[in-house]
Amino acid sequence: MTIRGKWASWLLVGALLPTVATASLPGDYRLPALGGGYSSYANQQEIRLGRAWARRFRHYVTEWQDPITQRYIEQLVGRLLPYAQVEGIRPLVLLVEDDQLNAFAVPGGVIGVNGGLFLEAPDQDMLASVLAHELGHLAQHHYARQQDQADREMLPTLAGLLAGVVMAARGSGDAGIATMAGSQALFIGRQLAYSRQYEQEADRVGLTALAKAGMDPQAMPRMFDMLLRQSSLQGDTPPEFLMTHPLTASRVSDTRLRAAQYPMVTTSRSLEYDMVRARAMLHFFPDDPALLRTKLQQDKALPDALRYLDALLLARQHRTQEALQQLDALAHQHDARLLIHASAAEIALQANQPTEAFNRARLILRRVPDYTPAQLTAIRADLRFDANDAYQRATQLTQQQPENADAWQLLAQAAHASGHEDISQRAMIEYRQLTGDLRGALALYERLERAAKDRHDEAALDTLSAIKARLDDYVRDDMDAF
Repeated sequence: MTIRGKWASWLLVGALLPTVATASLPGDYRLPALGGGYSSYANQQEIRLGRAWARRFRHYVTEWQDPITQRYIEQLVGRLLPYAQVEGIRPLVLLVEDDQLNAFAVPGGVIGVNGGLFLEAPDQDMLASVLAHELGHLAQHHYARQQDQADREMLPTLAGLLAGVVMAARGSGDAGIATMAGSQALFIGRQLAYSRQYEQEADRVGLTALAKAGMDPQAMPRMFDMLLRQSSLQGDTPPEFLMTHPLTASRVSDTRLRAAQYPMVTTSRSLEYDMVRARAMLHFFPDDPALLRTKLQQDKALPDALRYLDALLLARQHRTQEALQQLDALAHQHDARLLIHASAAEIALQANQPTEAFNRARLILRRVPDYTPAQLTAIRADLRFDANDAYQRATQLTQQQPENADAWQLLAQAAHASGHEDISQRAMIEYRQLTGDLRGALALYERLERAAKDRHDEAALDTLSAIKARLDDYVRDDMDAF
């Protein structure tokens, strides 16, 4: 779909569309009771199930490889998490290379975000309301509770959801939506009341998290209004989000009433969000920068976000020095915004200036040593001129972030370039299993094991034994889940 087909009509008539009417507060209005304990799945089991789902998902769907946006979402989730009643999880954020509006949460803390969510959410609080809602599903253990209520239906539903999201992300939007709808027909038909209850519970948890995190609870009903408007405009092909999150006018009204119970919140416009949104728009629709600017302006993006967009456009035109100068001027005004500095380092690397990129990344890391976008840029730049340093940095990153597939792939490259071939192969095993290629990971393990036996390398065999035990766990989890 072209950008004009996606947004042009919205730009003309969006402001004229009516919003859902607000109902008066009934005298006996009550929030839905939140769910209690659950019996079938302990928290650790949910985590294992979710990681197995994530590996399978990564195997079939193209991720949006944007460390700057990834870090932004992770920080936003981290801001909401303490107030979302979610305990004992390590969130895993997956960015999906898809311009359709969608987000999802899977047991154990897997949170998926389509690039299209940035395209459609005009401000940070509206996007955060979707993340808060998804955290609400995790907090209330809805998949585990559905397992209690529907016995064997949860895993087929997860598998069907995976198939639908995969098909939609590959460009078969209508087929993907049909698959999602079909795979959930039995589930929804038998459990519709539970589904509505769960959506209300997730709304309630999400509203609380938004308010306590200092964001506007009214952003959630605003987001729902926008989804309903899109649904009415798109007719038979509503936003993918609505296929897995039932939304009615009454639910929007209920959410607005609950949001009104919180104190009024006045939040300032987020420059960081506007910049990340500009990145997303340019990534998915690079051919019409004028319309991108119009869209950002109509959504009241801050002027410096438009300057940031201009810098990215200069870089795409191979006007690297002008782009860097524009970003340096922005960084001088907004020195604490690390994404500006990281964008400059990224642009320098893309322009085949590894020394410049490394020096810029290193300056960021002196301030914030665990800023992932700068860590990745430093390693990639290092690979051009100092493989040993790249190896050390990649080793440290995999220790800090053992679920970061990019880090393991870079470690494999750096270890190979610096002469640590065994470690390179082991890192590739980790990369393959994280990205769902369990067969490839096992084949590589067997090859390494044979080589270690041939040379009677007991130390290598001990290390490989630990890797094999972990691979066996991964395979068992995957079979249990699907």
